[in-house]
Amino acid sequence: MAHQQTTAATAVPSARQGQQKRPRKRLRASDIIRKISQILGELLITAGIVLLLFVGWELWWTNVEADAKQTEAVQSFAQEFTGPVTPAAPAGPADYGQPAVGTAPGNGGMIGIMYIPRFGSDYTRPIIEGTGSDVLDTLGLGHYGSTSMPGATGNFAVAGHRQTHGAVLDSIHTLVPGDKIYVQTADGYYTYVFRNNQIVLPDRTDVLLPVPTQPGASPKESILTMTSCNPRFGSQERIIAYSILESWQPASAGPPSEIATQVAQARGKG
Repeated sequence: MAHQQTTAATAVPSARQGQQKRPRKRLRASDIIRKISQILGELLITAGIVLLLFVGWELWWTNVEADAKQTEAVQSFAQEFTGPVTPAAPAGPADYGQPAVGTAPGNGGMIGIMYIPRFGSDYTRPIIEGTGSDVLDTLGLGHYGSTSMPGATGNFAVAGHRQTHGAVLDSIHTLVPGDKIYVQTADGYYTYVFRNNQIVLPDRTDVLLPVPTQPGASPKESILTMTSCNPRFGSQERIIAYSILESWQPASAGPPSEIATQVAQARGKG
């Protein structure tokens, strides 16, 4: 009887013995690859969401912020402007003599307002001294300090963004010869006529010379040069738009008829 008990005891393995004999589960190579792929996929999705949010901020929110700042600058300038907001009664061609030329303000100071009917009936953008990010990213068109002021013989050059930060020159490529561009300063209104555009590389600073692209040449005309990035969603090149001063009129003569409504609206009387 004792012999039978001993045999039975040795025949049934203990729980610990069973655990020791159970083989360990090993991760197969395919399982490891699947796990890594899952982690990489989640990281890529997260990166994609972050990128979309950044693009949305860059293309939408920066425009919202810049538009608010620019509208405030335009209204402030218009309310301080002392001239009438309606055109003078026509009495034949008027000769107002040589254009008045103002003095450039310090960096960040406002020179005036630009109106471009080709860009829309509500296009009004402030012209600010300076072309640093502090100006171009919020305040609108920036004036190159090394160039002339509106109305002066030589090159009055400005820069602006196309797709972000107010997109002040987004439609620069739509200008056609003969389009009018109006610049309003404290002295009056300057009417420029678009002539042509040019695509150049970013290092072509000769477009800012008194006679664009002609080193050493003496200017005989009053030129407006507008510069922006090209293509619209890139910055590999620069698009340059050239216009020539056609006429000017003092603030006391009122605005040109084509922009009279915009001038009145900016003043809050439209």
